[in-house]
Amino acid sequence: MNRARWEQRLRRIWYRKSRAYIALLPLSWLYCVLVAVRRRLYQSGLCASTRLNACVLVVGNLSVGGTGKTPLVIALSERLRQAGFSVGILTRGYLGRASQRPQRATPRSDPGLVGDEAVLLARRTGCVVFAGHHRVAAGRELLKTGPCDVLICDDGLQHYALRRDVEIATVDATLGQGNGRCLPAGPLREPLSRLRQVDAVVSVGEPAVGAYSIQVIATDACRLSDPADQRRLECFRGTKVHAVAGIANPQRFYAMLRAAGLDIQVHAFADHHPFRASDLDFAGDEPVLMTEKDAVKCEAFAKPNWWFVPVDVELDSAFCDWLLNVVHQRTKREGGVNCG
Repeated sequence: MNRARWEQRLRRIWYRKSRAYIALLPLSWLYCVLVAVRRRLYQSGLCASTRLNACVLVVGNLSVGGTGKTPLVIALSERLRQAGFSVGILTRGYLGRASQRPQRATPRSDPGLVGDEAVLLARRTGCVVFAGHHRVAAGRELLKTGPCDVLICDDGLQHYALRRDVEIATVDATLGQGNGRCLPAGPLREPLSRLRQVDAVVSVGEPAVGAYSIQVIATDACRLSDPADQRRLECFRGTKVHAVAGIANPQRFYAMLRAAGLDIQVHAFADHHPFRASDLDFAGDEPVLMTEKDAVKCEAFAKPNWWFVPVDVELDSAFCDWLLNVVHQRTKREGGVNCG
């Protein structure tokens, strides 16, 4: 069974009323014990946690898969730069094959080397972006490139080796936390109690009690072979459209297209799928619409009828006020950084 089917099978267990998770509970309990011990080791100082010379802001989640972290990182970097902060971004660079890590990601980097999310972040933000599993090493390399007030970590809530000043956890309002169990019986990387320890919880979609709310909105589609050529999604009505998604939660992407009135044929791939031209060799000449993260891996062999759909995030005004206030406080505490 390929990776995409394994992911789909696990998600059915985690997010539907299935009792199949019961067989995995012993492993889940062991996982929870190991997670708790690991966290306690960092809290006690037995495992080293390194502070860098910048305000470190982590955007992460408890559940496996997509909860809007990367679009939120893009929006946060833009808002902080507007407020006068210099911003750098750290990301894992998942499935990147670069022999040397950490690696700086640029808009023209090969996503096969640094990861698709790293290239997307470099293109959308204009910030210095470094990819690497070891966030401390990546942060040190980034800080060598020039002044940086705020380091935003795309994911990494569980990467305790890097000491952080602000923790933001994202939650998908539609999926929630599944069955509330930890891996492998459920989708959680840490118990739900961890949400009480972060600085802010952000609900993607519908508002939730005790959380800020943001909206992820589809923008005009862009042609892969010429991103300057843009069309409103409504222009694709009246014909069958191939909807391609190699992301953790493709249903959000499909729902956006359907909300625009499109008749879509879905093609779901595993998260971070390394696309080849043959993967998208569909019969006929109907348009192909894909996510922006997938597009960075497909543009080298793009056909004229292939399009990607960027998304923007609408930030809650109360969340923006809170964010700027807390970052101002933390940067002043560190001393000597530009507070705008």
